[in-house]
Amino acid sequence: MQAKKRYLILFSAGVCLILLFYLQGPASRRTPNRGDDPHPHWPHFSDPLRAFIPWDQTETEDYNVRVSPRHKRDDNSGAYKCRMDSCFDFSLCGSNGFKVYVYPQQKGEKISESYRNILSSIESSRFYTSDPGQACLFVLNLDTLDRDQLSPQYVHNLKTKIQNLNLWNNGRNHLIFNLYSGTWPDYTEDLGFEIGQAMLAKASISTENFRPDFDISIPLFSKDHPRTGGDRGYLKYNTIPPFRKYVLVFKGKRYLTGIGSDTRNALHHVHNAEDVVLLTTCKHGKDWQKHKDARCDKDNAEYDRYDYKEMLHNSTFCLVPRGRRLGSFRFLEALQAACVPVMLSNGWELPFSEIIDWHTAAVIGDERLLLQIPSTVRSIHQDRILSLRQQTQFLWEAYFSSVEKIVLTTLEIIQDRVLQHNARSTLMWNRLPGGLFTLPQFSSYLGDFPFFYSVLGNSNPEKKPHLPIALVILKTLISLFRCIIVLWNCDKPLPAKHRWPATSVPVIVIEGESKVMSSRFLPYDNIRTDAVLSLDEDTVLSTTEVDFAFTVWQIFPERIVGYPARSHFWDSNKERWGYTSKWTNDYSMVLTGAAFYHRYYNYLYTQYLPGSLKSMVDQLSNCEDILMNFLVSAVTKMPPIKVTQKKQYKETMMGQTSRASRWADPDHFAQRQMCMNKFASWFGTMPLVHSQMRLDPVLFKDQVSILRKKYRDIERL
Repeated sequence: MQAKKRYLILFSAGVCLILLFYLQGPASRRTPNRGDDPHPHWPHFSDPLRAFIPWDQTETEDYNVRVSPRHKRDDNSGAYKCRMDSCFDFSLCGSNGFKVYVYPQQKGEKISESYRNILSSIESSRFYTSDPGQACLFVLNLDTLDRDQLSPQYVHNLKTKIQNLNLWNNGRNHLIFNLYSGTWPDYTEDLGFEIGQAMLAKASISTENFRPDFDISIPLFSKDHPRTGGDRGYLKYNTIPPFRKYVLVFKGKRYLTGIGSDTRNALHHVHNAEDVVLLTTCKHGKDWQKHKDARCDKDNAEYDRYDYKEMLHNSTFCLVPRGRRLGSFRFLEALQAACVPVMLSNGWELPFSEIIDWHTAAVIGDERLLLQIPSTVRSIHQDRILSLRQQTQFLWEAYFSSVEKIVLTTLEIIQDRVLQHNARSTLMWNRLPGGLFTLPQFSSYLGDFPFFYSVLGNSNPEKKPHLPIALVILKTLISLFRCIIVLWNCDKPLPAKHRWPATSVPVIVIEGESKVMSSRFLPYDNIRTDAVLSLDEDTVLSTTEVDFAFTVWQIFPERIVGYPARSHFWDSNKERWGYTSKWTNDYSMVLTGAAFYHRYYNYLYTQYLPGSLKSMVDQLSNCEDILMNFLVSAVTKMPPIKVTQKKQYKETMMGQTSRASRWADPDHFAQRQMCMNKFASWFGTMPLVHSQMRLDPVLFKDQVSILRKKYRDIERL
């Protein structure tokens, strides 16, 4: 009986609820602010920092525009639904690969220096093509970087100009770069023209408007950001424990009203003027005095007491709060200074988030939990701090130190999407040397690259390398190699087969073009071992010397390991880089006339370096060894390794009639001086690193029995 009563009560309650919903439904549908929306959104009370809104105001249009990013993308047509498979024509990338076309500049169109740097970086890259028929991706020559209508860099009538482009095709296969969008007071992300199906490479982009796997978030950089090269990170050495004078710092503008003002206005609650120094000033803009509050004068005085660079270089963590827009210049400044960024910009899609694991280099905070930030960063263990700091330096130098690296990273990400079968792994992007120097077209297996041996536990590459040389090698060396490759690259005709010595290993003869010096570094399919020993035709090395050098290379497979060393220096009188072959206490190059290196560098030399540098080398018939040293040092950020000093090498070369005139020729030396400066100009910096280390065999020259020494013959040379 009791059970029947319970069921009756439940049934009655259900009927009442249905009737109530039915009777109120039409009224709600007739609400003018809700319109004809068949799926009305529930009121939002999830934000703990947002004041409760009266129930009658939750029906307003202004309130209910705060919908989820997914719902907004689903409710909008066109650009919001774009993905690579729906808004990108892969067929354009089939026959010619991933090529990028830049529209020719139109008469009368002004381009900012920053956008010119972006276009120059594309035009000097290996992706560039001047033929739109070969292009996979198109980039506008109309400046789209600054879309703030109050900015002097703002381009008017951009919508009409873009629509008149013959190749626009509603933006399909186009890439648009943008740093600033919107204007006072709301700073929306509207660019002022329809992007259609174009991809956005945008700074300060929100997760709400970001189209995953289609758009690319780039960092906000200043007009002074270098086009190429860029300064290295400021972390010169690791301090243990990794603590600095300050725990957390910030110095920047405070906005009294409007978007972006909440977080910066609250920073004074955390500032303690000791190890947490968070400084703001409201002294900016024309009318700041009209709007200043009671704290302005005190904040301005405190602000002027501290030097920003001193704070930046002496703090463990750097706060990166949002400004008017989500992004901030403080982000790149903190990365370069090895000051671990603490992000306070809710909804910001972090730069290159598709490929970079930012949890390994930054602390991702929440604007609503500002008061917890000091205790949070204090709780991070010193080992973790050291790891975060080191990763900031890697990411800065790999992807952010110049406009060129930002642009190339953007293009490489798109290329990985287009050529998915050759896409880089997350490990390649987030470990040295980074994705720009790790070309997946070479191999999809990490073990084929010299940088990942330690990750895979492969500390001992194969025992027998390949040997590319220019003349017949001595029979005494044959037992050390799997294969001998002879590159015949001279004016004399190739010797007849019967004149070649009989060998127990294959001898492959490749007849190259006369005086094409870069051909010695082509990635020949015949080279199947990781180790390559490069020898000039007049080099004299014993089997003992070769064996020891190879033993050293097995320990340092990512570097050039060899015998003839050279150095560079800065000539302050002529204000240029100099080249010297003098015997000094340091060196920065090991010439490839007698050196081991990894075969991947042949591929990188051929595919990564621009044709202009390789053409210069071929025209001069000189400097190919210097260019290879530049490339390897740029990749590794380390010097080559010189093994056992051998005067005989230099004396032998000077004594050979075939090369004596070349090494004694002053023009030859002058050419190498010129090459140094041309190469440094293209790299945007001097990548060569000096070293004072020379590796000799254990017991070398020690006063012990010669019979106890493994490389005893080296001491007799």
